[in-house]
Amino acid sequence: MLGHLLEHPASGADFLQVMLHGSILDFSVASYCTAFPLLLMIPHIWWKKFPLQKILQLYTVLILFIVATLTSIDMALYSYWGFRLDATFLFYLKSPKDAMASIPWLSFIGHFTFFLSYFFAFTWIYKKGVRSLSTRAFIGNKSKETLLLLIVGGFLFIGIRGGVTTSTANVGKVYFSDQQYLNHAAINPCFSFLASVSKQQNFSKQFNFYKEKERKQIYEALHQETDPALTPEVLKTTRPNILLFVLESFSANTIEALGGTPQVTPSLNALMKEGIAFTSLYANSFRTDRGLVAVLNGYLAQPTTSIMKYPSKSQTLPSIAKSLSAVGYHNDLLYGGDINFTNMKSYFFSSGYQTITADVDFPLSERLNKWGANDNYTFNRLYEMIQERKKTTTPWMTTFLTLSSHEPFKVPFNRLKNPYLNSVAFTDSCLGDFIQKIKKTPAWDNLLIVMIADHGFKYPENINQYEPRRYHIPMLWIGGAIKKPMRVHRIGNQTDLPKTLLRQLKLPTKPFSFSKDLFHPNSPEYAFYTNYNLFGFIDSTGVSAYDNDGKQIILQGKERLKKGKAILQTLYDDLGAR
Repeated sequence: MLGHLLEHPASGADFLQVMLHGSILDFSVASYCTAFPLLLMIPHIWWKKFPLQKILQLYTVLILFIVATLTSIDMALYSYWGFRLDATFLFYLKSPKDAMASIPWLSFIGHFTFFLSYFFAFTWIYKKGVRSLSTRAFIGNKSKETLLLLIVGGFLFIGIRGGVTTSTANVGKVYFSDQQYLNHAAINPCFSFLASVSKQQNFSKQFNFYKEKERKQIYEALHQETDPALTPEVLKTTRPNILLFVLESFSANTIEALGGTPQVTPSLNALMKEGIAFTSLYANSFRTDRGLVAVLNGYLAQPTTSIMKYPSKSQTLPSIAKSLSAVGYHNDLLYGGDINFTNMKSYFFSSGYQTITADVDFPLSERLNKWGANDNYTFNRLYEMIQERKKTTTPWMTTFLTLSSHEPFKVPFNRLKNPYLNSVAFTDSCLGDFIQKIKKTPAWDNLLIVMIADHGFKYPENINQYEPRRYHIPMLWIGGAIKKPMRVHRIGNQTDLPKTLLRQLKLPTKPFSFSKDLFHPNSPEYAFYTNYNLFGFIDSTGVSAYDNDGKQIILQGKERLKKGKAILQTLYDDLGAR
């Protein structure tokens, strides 16, 4: 947050506004923290031997530790995520080594130093100042002192609930500006975290914008069932072998063929002319765990949680792999990283994958990236795997998650100065080498390669989290199974891949209720994306965005916003029912 404010200097008036509006949540957190010591004062008044000082000392040190920890984590993550601390980081702590891989060592040392300074400085202040204050009776009358404490407790209750108005304390109460970073600066990270944790289970009760009849009417207009017979056939066969590349953090803004920065992805730029290029595709979210579910299950990303962290729910989702298994495909996964990160292993197996190759299957000498094996090694392994399948007649789908273009972007490649662009260029070079090799094998003739990003990236750095170009990503189909090159300009989402692909394979698509057929001439044309508690909706008329915390319209468009709200409400109703 501090780094962002330095990049976008605020005036003195802005600073005062941040402090003034933010004090609502600051006072709420302070009231929560003070309530327990206040209750302890009552037995101390009536029983002088009550060990108040010892309990308060232990409690205060614990609270200081928690506050220092949450504040430090918030400072570290905001520059990457663009929103204040929420329960998401708990999801990644299940694999702390992998979570730390995104944070450069110098940054980690700086934030850890801040944590130690914060914790020990306030602990010293408490020991030298606050603890020395006398806790003896102020009035001398136990009944009056107890009454006084109860009155003070009433004021604390007002602070906890955020005032005396009908609305209770919530993150949106501190919003005051059309500049998101100022609103975020006013949010207390401890409150943001606790509020997020409290919302994790009541999914069906969240985002109830409309009565059921109106919600259903708006949503069904966006998902009218289309006649599969009208979908043009773009493949030479209905049973190709399939390579599904999920490209880590590949933003369309890095791909010249999609209007992005020149000379970053020469391989993809060339391949776009050989296959079916989707020019107006958007990611549903900003993290891999959300993006994978969107791509492989056709399930929309959630702005306040991730269905992948709930195996009992994620296993109920339809998936491309399950649909292919039903007609005899063998499904396997290749990933150079830790497959146990963010519940991925259980997720992939429950989604229909029979075999998984991950970091532990590579020698230590090849696991040089903080996340695992770099893409040059994994692409080589992929080529070897396909070569070993020469004699098999069983159709297969291999899903390959690339790795190297993930923070901190450390790759054995040095062509571009920008670390992110350089890492994308490295993966692009590995991809290009692989395609040239596989084209020379018999496997190419019956091969469909689908390339799609798991999510975009905040590049260029001046784009906002709510802008559509933050979510613009590539999707490209190539291979010997393609009839002819073409460009698809229809606006769509990652979630549209399952129905679009399975329709070409003449397989059922009804379970994919959030997916659309991008080849169908009458399919509704729009995209929906989410970030932390905000959503955006894009169609041929423009783009709208809405901040759920601040109940604030970021980008206008009444009808578009209605459609976006109906989609979000439908998603959470479905999530709660699973």
